[in-house]
Amino acid sequence: MEANVEKVQESTKIPDSEDPDEEDINYMQEGETVPTEEEEQSTKKQDKNAPEERILLDDFFYDHEEICSKPFISPEALIPKNLLTFVHSFGYDSTRRVNLQLIGGGTIIFVAGNLVIFMDIKTKEQKYIRSSSNGGIGIVMVHPGGNYFALGEKGIKPNIIIYEYPSLKPYRILQGGTERGYSFVDFNLSGNLLVSVGENPDYMATIWNWKQEKIVLRSKAFSQDVYRITFSPENEEQLTSSGTGHIKFWKMVETFTGLKLKGELGRFGKTALTDIVGYVELPDGKVISGSEWGNMLLWDSGLIKVELCRKNGKPCHQGSINQFVLDEGELITIGSDGCVRVWDFETIDTAESYDEDSVLEMEPMNELIVGRNVNLQSMVKFKDSNFIWCAQDANGGIWKLDLSFSNITQDPERLFSFHAGVIQAMDLSPLTYLMATTALDCTVRIYDFVRNEELVTVKYRQGGTALTWAPLVSYPKGNIIAVGFHDGVIRILEIYDPQGLAHVAGRTQVGEAELRLKQALKPHTADVTAIAYGLNGEMLATGSKDSTVFFFQLGNPYVPVGFIRVPGPVVSLEWSPPFYDKSTLLIFCENGYVVQAACPESEELDTTLTFEIPLQKKYFRFKSIRSSIERNNEINRRKQVKEQKEKEKQERVKQKKEMEGENPELAIKEEEEGEELEEELPIIYIPPQPSPILCGFYSKPDTFWLSLGDYDCGYLYHCKFTNDQRISEDISKNEEEPFAFIAIEDASETPIRKMKFNSEKDLLFCGMEDGAVRVYPLKSNDYKLRSMQKFWSLSVHDNDYGHINQICISHDEQFLLTCGADSNIFAFGILPQEELGELLSEKQAAVPIPSISFAHDKIADDIDDPNAYSLENAKQKAEMDLILKMAEEKKAKKRMELNKLQEEFKQLQIKNAELPEHVQLNKKDFEIDKRIQDQINRQITDRIEMVYKEMAWEQEKYRIGLQKLKARFRNAIEYDTVIGHCFESDHKISTYRVTSFSEKFYQMKADVLQRSQMRVEQKSKENLCKESKGAGVDKTSEQDMEVDLLGGSQKPQAKVNVGLRHAERLQKMINKTDKAKTRIEQRKKEWAELYSSHPDDNYEDPNDVAAIKDAQEHMGDFKLKTAPDYTVPEHLRINAETKRNQLIRLEELIHELKSEMSKKVMDLRNTKLDIIEQITILRKELILIQTKLDPSQHLPIPEIPSMQPDEMPEKKFQYDPKKLLEFRDENLRSKNTKRTSEVNKIEKTAGTADSTPDSLDHQLERNTVKSLLYEMAPLSKLEEEIKIIEEKTNVNMQSEILRKISELMKNFDAELRVLCHQKYKLDIALKMADLRHVTLFQEVLLLKDFEKSEDILQDRVNQRMNEQMETQMKSEESFQQLEAKKRDIVKLQEKEKALYAAFQMSLGENNKHTDFLTKVFKKKIRRRRKSEAKISAGSEEESEEESDEEFGYSDAEDESDSDDGGVDDSACPETCDPVLFDNTLQLRERRLDIEDVLAEEKKTLELIRKEYDMIAKKVKVIDGAVKSAKHDLEVLQREKQQKLNELYVVVPLKLHQIEYIVNGDLPNDLVSGLVFTNMALTSLQRRIKELNVERTEQRELYKQAQQKHVQLLQDKAEMTAEIAELEEKCHQEMVRKFGRVVDLEALQTLSINMTLEELKEKIKINNTNFHRRTRQREDKIAELEAELIHYTRQYTCRLDQLNMLMMEKEKIETHLNSQQKKMRTELQKQRVKLSEKKELIQLVEKQAHEINDLKGEISLLMRKGGHILPPAQPSAPS
Repeated sequence: MEANVEKVQESTKIPDSEDPDEEDINYMQEGETVPTEEEEQSTKKQDKNAPEERILLDDFFYDHEEICSKPFISPEALIPKNLLTFVHSFGYDSTRRVNLQLIGGGTIIFVAGNLVIFMDIKTKEQKYIRSSSNGGIGIVMVHPGGNYFALGEKGIKPNIIIYEYPSLKPYRILQGGTERGYSFVDFNLSGNLLVSVGENPDYMATIWNWKQEKIVLRSKAFSQDVYRITFSPENEEQLTSSGTGHIKFWKMVETFTGLKLKGELGRFGKTALTDIVGYVELPDGKVISGSEWGNMLLWDSGLIKVELCRKNGKPCHQGSINQFVLDEGELITIGSDGCVRVWDFETIDTAESYDEDSVLEMEPMNELIVGRNVNLQSMVKFKDSNFIWCAQDANGGIWKLDLSFSNITQDPERLFSFHAGVIQAMDLSPLTYLMATTALDCTVRIYDFVRNEELVTVKYRQGGTALTWAPLVSYPKGNIIAVGFHDGVIRILEIYDPQGLAHVAGRTQVGEAELRLKQALKPHTADVTAIAYGLNGEMLATGSKDSTVFFFQLGNPYVPVGFIRVPGPVVSLEWSPPFYDKSTLLIFCENGYVVQAACPESEELDTTLTFEIPLQKKYFRFKSIRSSIERNNEINRRKQVKEQKEKEKQERVKQKKEMEGENPELAIKEEEEGEELEEELPIIYIPPQPSPILCGFYSKPDTFWLSLGDYDCGYLYHCKFTNDQRISEDISKNEEEPFAFIAIEDASETPIRKMKFNSEKDLLFCGMEDGAVRVYPLKSNDYKLRSMQKFWSLSVHDNDYGHINQICISHDEQFLLTCGADSNIFAFGILPQEELGELLSEKQAAVPIPSISFAHDKIADDIDDPNAYSLENAKQKAEMDLILKMAEEKKAKKRMELNKLQEEFKQLQIKNAELPEHVQLNKKDFEIDKRIQDQINRQITDRIEMVYKEMAWEQEKYRIGLQKLKARFRNAIEYDTVIGHCFESDHKISTYRVTSFSEKFYQMKADVLQRSQMRVEQKSKENLCKESKGAGVDKTSEQDMEVDLLGGSQKPQAKVNVGLRHAERLQKMINKTDKAKTRIEQRKKEWAELYSSHPDDNYEDPNDVAAIKDAQEHMGDFKLKTAPDYTVPEHLRINAETKRNQLIRLEELIHELKSEMSKKVMDLRNTKLDIIEQITILRKELILIQTKLDPSQHLPIPEIPSMQPDEMPEKKFQYDPKKLLEFRDENLRSKNTKRTSEVNKIEKTAGTADSTPDSLDHQLERNTVKSLLYEMAPLSKLEEEIKIIEEKTNVNMQSEILRKISELMKNFDAELRVLCHQKYKLDIALKMADLRHVTLFQEVLLLKDFEKSEDILQDRVNQRMNEQMETQMKSEESFQQLEAKKRDIVKLQEKEKALYAAFQMSLGENNKHTDFLTKVFKKKIRRRRKSEAKISAGSEEESEEESDEEFGYSDAEDESDSDDGGVDDSACPETCDPVLFDNTLQLRERRLDIEDVLAEEKKTLELIRKEYDMIAKKVKVIDGAVKSAKHDLEVLQREKQQKLNELYVVVPLKLHQIEYIVNGDLPNDLVSGLVFTNMALTSLQRRIKELNVERTEQRELYKQAQQKHVQLLQDKAEMTAEIAELEEKCHQEMVRKFGRVVDLEALQTLSINMTLEELKEKIKINNTNFHRRTRQREDKIAELEAELIHYTRQYTCRLDQLNMLMMEKEKIETHLNSQQKKMRTELQKQRVKLSEKKELIQLVEKQAHEINDLKGEISLLMRKGGHILPPAQPSAPS
């Protein structure tokens, strides 16, 4: 078996050359994994040299004992391997990602440091597997089949080990996948492949064929941490990975170099970069992942397609989403908020994003809230259930979840509970097998580590940071535990067995142990880091991060003794052993200080003012000596090397002396070699920040050992206190070096964090930084630790972050327990395994029994407030309160004395006042010293100024507050509530309280106006585009018409000059022909217009379509919006913007109406003020008049009406001087006069009213005096008459004034009543407007939900319609171009026909050369391209092949020339007219030009047709898209209308307006009724009648149209029969006249004469002769061609012979070359080749001459009787 293992390991070992270097890593970042050439060569060599790879069989297993890691034991150390035996794990690393797996139905697997724990859920029994590397375990993953699991380890070149379950045998070992550790592994769905990803530094992703231990593919995953990598469940050639700030999508790609792993990095775009923990790949290839803020991201093609959240912008989870599960068509997410949510898969899979910033909102279908303080990390499913899951809680729990979401769904059940996070402290009972632990998860837990059970858990407000079990000296029962917490609180807890106590009412279950709070103290203000009981059992010391150590006197309760300050945060405390002379406390500080303090004596200390006590202290500040140690080691090493070299040199010299003969040069050389340059020694380095002290202990009095971290780790330092007991002010002078040290083997970078001796001091247990446990055997009384050399070491906790925080030994020294920062607690047995098993089966922990008075003890008060005062702060506050109390008492005493003196002074003043005046003392006599009074006045003035200064801020504050109140409540009011009252009745009217519009309203209005303006501009642009489009079409048609007209008018006329005698005749014939052509063209155009006006079968009259559309829109029926098939018309579609506009307009209208009415009321109030002023004036006049009248004639004077308070509400906000004076001193009255004057200005009316009576009284007095004077004097007759007249006048004036006053009051009352009626109507309208406002607001809120989607759909519709318009414009442009090209082609064809006609006309009648000239005219010749016609004449020197390529016709055209019989057009026949021949050549050139242009136009037409077809297809696609977009918009409009229909609208109705009556009564429920306006109802009734009339009219119109249709069909049949009869008659006439059917149009364009007939006869004869001669020439050509073929065959035979001779010659030359020298052979070869080359050249030249001769003969034969080629540019005929 061992041999097999070695062979397999050798075969599966990856050579070093395959490890990627830097270049490979950079290349692999792009997804390629191409090895270098050196690697390929090395692998090829290894493949050749190595034996064939062995295929591993399915039943092959490794030996677990060989691969399992074992304890390290120093060489030659007599330490047993089984010194420590693992017993149980009490912790769970819940913060590790994916640290929970299920296997075998009811067994959970998780990683615990260097172990993998298998725990049965029901029995809680544990099994374990150790790592093979001693470097830790990174990940564990179960195979999909459940019969294997993979362990990804950590360390140097770690392995992945596949174990078989349940045998736990190692099945496969995968090597070389990463450098330092695996962060994740995963199997594919079929289980045949495994993918792994490494940690820092390489982050290598590797795909394995794990059963054969082979690497399939590998590539660098990313440059930062990768959390997960998984196969796609649907396509195993695709993978996904995620991690810090990235997600990556992988594919296995076939390349020309083989299968490669290519990765595409996901691009976040506008979404913020996030760490991605959880994701899942959907069946269609999309990937959905989580984010740090709790939303889901849907990825497609490497981009974020859409971001999903809950409604109202709430995230899917509060915190990151840690796992996605796609289970039975449902998407399940678990998050750090402790929730499991189930989402609709179809909604997510079909989610679409309308813009880059859009977020799709949706709600989960189901939700399970596991707990309040739950942080779910991962979740696995039980195989025997479809709905039961097991979940990992990062807060220290494992849960059982039922996700059936039915009526019988079970509540979440916590299967296991553990500490969460770093375990801060642990201690064991000094009496039994109990263990106490605490952590920052705020819990204190008690375990029975023999039975492996948790007995009790207590939770507090703050996390625990320190814990110690009280010694038996203080508490013989071992029932007291002291725990320190994060907020500085110390809690004294008592553990007891509650079984013997009476059960509390309501408690059905009682545990085996409980904890009770005995006392809570707060000695510190920061974390409590150390607690130590004095070994004498009288004192407790606590240390904290606040750099204090507090002492307590033990008792019931604990009594605070005092505290001391230390130079830094406290790390640990240790009391001196009891056998020392003095009891001292050793305090280790984090910043490198060690303090020794004497034990305080409570009787000698005074703590009345403060708890800080003076104690005798010694200080030691560590100075780094590591660099000195290493320097000395280097010096010693060099010294040893030098001594060794010196010995070797002396031996060599001795050997050389013994040799015969000496070589001085060699000696000199050796001396020179002996002089070597030495390297510089390491410098002495002192770290700027002192290394932290981790732990220490006493070695003897004033001497101690230290273990430090950071730079000074790797050594134990022996230190000693000096006699200096104070800290020097200069810290550098205070540093001291250790006097001895011990180097820790294999720990240069791994310090010792905790040390523990057994009772005999012969074993030292050390907890290391890397999570290992070391055991050093020691000699007795070895305080210098000289025997600390050999050790036993075992890695237990995590090597990266699992440093050991505490290591403890049980009271009987049979168990060792460790706790670490990786949340794990491990129990080890110090006995052999057999004895340990017996002990575990027999013993259990004994919980202390409570005392007799336990039930009567008072429950201690806890300190729950984290901000509570500490003991020192409480004492300081109490002292300060006492000082303040004493000061207040002293002030009160002084005040009493002053009051007594004041009373005595008052009595003196009274006595002085009772004395006679000449004896009394003046006020100045009481002044002992005037300066005192001045000083008092100055003090008062200063105090007043000080008060002003002190109150300035308050004054400004209230002033600003008043301004803010006005701005908030008054400034925005345009019209306040003003109530106007009538003079003579109780009628009254009030204004509306109108507020001005806010800035938000104006901003909204501006936005609405801007958007509406933009829409108008857009519509205008669209209209302009349509108009320009129509104008373009019209312009094109006009241009085409112009072209047609120009073309018709500018048709080229054939200029034929066949002779002077025929010129006039030909011209007449041409004119006649042109007229006939013009008539024919005109007739054709008329027919074309007629046919073009003929509609097709699917044609619809636009007028009819418009009429139908108008009828549908204005049919007059009433469409119910609640109907299910109701479609919202486009002109009635509304959106949020429209409703906002309506809402703004309504608010403006309401504001305008209220303002107008309020303005009228205010005007009426001002009118009332004017009337009151007029009445006041009239009253004054009336009083004056009555003074002139007899009292008997006096009429009652009306009272002046006054304004009521509610008519002048603004006076409430005006300053009242009386109110101000109440709050002001007398010294401020003068300053307030201005303000009161301003107030009085507002009361102008009242002031004038008050001032007039004074002047009136003066006038009355004057008038009364005058009247008395008049009465005293006798009156004359004239005076009596005047008096009577005045009296009557005054009476009339009195009546008139009273009438005016009454009229003013009545008119005002009438105006007010009229305005009241108007306001009542306006109130009704405003109430309706308010109801409308509420409805509009509800509609706006509802439409706002649709606004975004509607805008997106509308934009899509607009975009599609724009595309449709653009494509239609392109299509029409292309169609216009197509039609234009067709017209151009038709014109060219007509030109060609006209050219043919001109040619026929030029031939004339009976031309004997007609056939020859026709062939010349129709002959296709090679012509230069126009683009090449500009080339210079230097092209004549080019070869014949190049010149042939310049012609436009190919060889096929040459063949056509041969078909024409080889017409020779180079010379004119003798009998032919040269002018006619030249004219024919010119016409032929014009024909060829037309044909070239026609060919180009056809090509262009074909291209345009293809483009038009392509655009037509695109138009169809876009039409479909437009219809789809419009349909989506209509669906949204329908949904929006349905939502709007659900809103309630208030419609006030009167009883006479309700016509919905059931059985003669009004129904109780009017829901099924409809609200109609009278106008709409009347319109519907009128429309019914109109429709009946229209139906009758339409029926009549239909009958008439049907009759007309029948008549038209009959007419058409008759005309068709007549046309057929005329055509038959025409054909008969043609046959009768011409003998056949002829083209009349062509006949009209030709003129027949005798000359033409003669010429035609001559042409026939000439053609016959020509054909005969042509046949002769062709026979001769055939003979010559046969002869040429014969010569060619002869030449070919000769060439074959020459080839054979050459081959024989080569053979001979090869034979000669083997016998002769190389140079001669080459010369002969060259000569032979040259001679042959010359012969061949001569032969070729000869053949060329023969070919030229043959060509000359052929050309001569062709020219005989043939035509001569025309010149390049023939001259125009004269």
